[in-house]
Amino acid sequence: MPPAKQPRKLSLAEFAARPLLPGDAYYTPEGYTVFTEQYHQRRGYCCGSGCRHCPWRSGGEAAKQ
Repeated sequence: MPPAKQPRKLSLAEFAARPLLPGDAYYTPEGYTVFTEQYHQRRGYCCGSGCRHCPWRSGGEAAKQ
């Protein structure tokens, strides 16, 4: 049996085109959108923008997972 196919990694633009799920983001009192760790986990990799809730903040790309 051949190994299971890995899903293709979406580009940031492709992922951003998908709708947000409940719990993916919140708004600060100043009106900024802040993405949660849930959102970053679904995206699956670090974008390198220094996001507040990035689960890979100290380690770079999610490929380590």
